Amino acid sequence: MGISLNEINMYKNFDELAQDILEMAQEFFPGKLLFLSNFSNNKQIILKLSDKDTDISLSEGMSIEFNQTVCKRIDFKQNKPLMIEDVKNEPVLVDLRDMLEEANIHSYVGVPITVGTGEAFGTLCAVHHQESEFSNKSVKMLQRIARMFSYYLELERLAFRDSLTGLYNRYFLYKYFDHYSVKDGAIFFLDLDGFKTINDKYGHEKGDLILKETASRLELFLKQQQTGYAVRLGGDEFIVVIEGVTSKEILTEVSKSILTLLSTWDQNMHKSQLSVSIGIDTYTSKEKVDVNSLLKNADQALYRAKSKGKNRYQFFS
Repeated sequence: MGISLNEINMYKNFDELAQDILEMAQEFFPGKLLFLSNFSNNKQIILKLSDKDTDISLSEGMSIEFNQTVCKRIDFKQNKPLMIEDVKNEPVLVDLRDMLEEANIHSYVGVPITVGTGEAFGTLCAVHHQESEFSNKSVKMLQRIARMFSYYLELERLAFRDSLTGLYNRYFLYKYFDHYSVKDGAIFFLDLDGFKTINDKYGHEKGDLILKETASRLELFLKQQQTGYAVRLGGDEFIVVIEGVTSKEILTEVSKSILTLLSTWDQNMHKSQLSVSIGIDTYTSKEKVDVNSLLKNADQALYRAKSKGKNRYQFFS
C-alpha cells in the first residue's frame, strides 16, 4: 500500500527533514536543482525543491502523469539509480525529450526511495539546465541519503498502519478527521461473518491469511473507486471511508459491491463459512465529525445487520 499525500502531511517534521535531506544532497551536487517526489494515484508529485527560484520549470506540489516522467525509468526492483548526462542523446527518452527541454532539464540523476519490503515511495533527484557529468561517488552518496530518508518514512508509516494487513489503523482514522476539513462522506463498519469459527477451528495462520486477503480486496476496490480508504480496527473488524458521497442509492451500490467482494471465497478460504455484515453512517462537512459517535452509530447498524441474518448491510437511523 503506497503512502498517500494525506498520510505524509501528518508525519512529524516532514518539511524540516525533507529540507535537510535536500541540503545534504546539495553538497554533492553543487549548482544542481534537487527535489523529492512521491508516487501516488499514478502521478508523480513534487514534494520539495532545494531552490524555488530556478530556470527549471518545476514547482512544489506539481503533479505529473507517471507515464510522462523520467523517474518511471528508474529500476526500483533492483534499487538502481538512473543517470542521464545529456537528455538529447538518450534513446530511451525519445518520447519525453520535448517535454524535458520545455522544462529546461538537460541532465538528470534519480535514485529510488522505497519503504517496507521495497514498495516505491518516490525519488530523490538532481537536475540541471545543461549537460552534466555525475561521479559515481556523488551518486552513491545520493543513494545513502535516500536510504536515510526511507528509514524515517518507515518509522512514521508504522505509526499509522496495521502491522498484519498494512491497512491504516485506528490511530490514522482519528488523526485524519482531526487533521483535515472533511467533505461529506460515509463510514462502513465491516465485520466478517464466520471468521471466529474458522480461526478457532483452523488456527491463527489461516485466520491471518483471511484478514490479509480481505485487506487486499478492499484496497483494490477502493483504488477502482478512486476515493476513500480502508482501516483495520482490530480482529476481523474493518472500516471503509468513502468521501464525497452521501447519496443512499450510491452507498447502497457500494455496500452490495463489498458484500459480493467479501462473500466469494475459494475452497482454501472455506467459502461456505465466510461472508460480511456492514453498518453504515454518513457525515457532512457542515459540522465537525465526532469519530466516536460515527463508529458507535455504524456499529449499531452493523448489529442490526447481524441480527437480521448476516451477509447484509444496514444504514444507521
